[in-house]
Amino acid sequence: MSTDTDSGLRNALDFSRDEAILFVLDNMIWPILLITILIFSAIVPIFSSVGNIRALLFGTAALSAIVLGETLCLLSGHFDLSVGASAGFSAIFTAVLLTEWFPGTPGIVGIAIVLLVGMLIGLINGVSITYIGVNPFLQTLAMLMILSGSIQLLSSTALSGLPETYLFVGGGQIGTIPVAIVLMGLLYLAFGIWLKYSATGRAIYAVGGNKKAATEAGINTTFIVVLVYVFSGMLAALGGLLYTGFLGVAPPTIGQNDVFPAFAAAVIGGVSLFGGRGNVLGAVGGVVLLASVESALVLMGIEATAVDVINGFVLLIAIILYTMEERIRQRVITKY
Repeated sequence: MSTDTDSGLRNALDFSRDEAILFVLDNMIWPILLITILIFSAIVPIFSSVGNIRALLFGTAALSAIVLGETLCLLSGHFDLSVGASAGFSAIFTAVLLTEWFPGTPGIVGIAIVLLVGMLIGLINGVSITYIGVNPFLQTLAMLMILSGSIQLLSSTALSGLPETYLFVGGGQIGTIPVAIVLMGLLYLAFGIWLKYSATGRAIYAVGGNKKAATEAGINTTFIVVLVYVFSGMLAALGGLLYTGFLGVAPPTIGQNDVFPAFAAAVIGGVSLFGGRGNVLGAVGGVVLLASVESALVLMGIEATAVDVINGFVLLIAIILYTMEERIRQRVITKY
């Protein structure tokens, strides 16, 4: 009897320890972020100033929107290589419409148009992948190329003279707090709650975890996949809108280099490349970590080309950590 009790106690302790390990793996971004901030604050004291933190968050609001869209795709077991190009095309198309094709159009109409353009791009991606059966990599890569070329056809120079209400979303302030920071905070909170507590949100995780099992459980996987791509397109377009407001103009380079930072931020934040695991809060941590590294390097006077190289190493380290995390996770899970 005593032996059975001891064995049960050991099993319970092992299970609790393994649960703790999985919890640490799921939230690894936060101790990494804390250590990074402490190191940079010691090297460059101005890094931790309120003004710099505000500027850091303000400058990454647009990327945060793009990362949120990519995160939704990854959670469903898919990905979107066109997020950066979607942000750029949506912003440039709408800017041309507002300044050249239909000048005098209200800014609020422009906001609706830019989001609808992004949703249409996402819808095309989702329908091609689900109904036609195009591989997600090939579909979104082709969309990236189409949109990048289309941007150059629409405009080769920065577009100015946009309505103030259109620019307000990305460049306005509520008191001393940028609207973009407030908006992204609310969006991440809303999507986090939706993913955790709604039937559709749980279905996204189910599809990402095991698409076949999700189908057998009665989940409309086609609808779910199309939905995440529509959201991805809309959030990418929001990123383009935020970039435009932040800059005050719409340059043709908007979002062009954001696809890899979007993946990196999501993966660093603990979102699985294979779907079904992760959360938007972790993705926030990933965005802030990338922004912190770049901000600190700029404050240290590092050249822009060197910053790109270091960011590449950060991505490589993130991939290595992700691989190690997956191996540890699999060893823990296979015990049961």
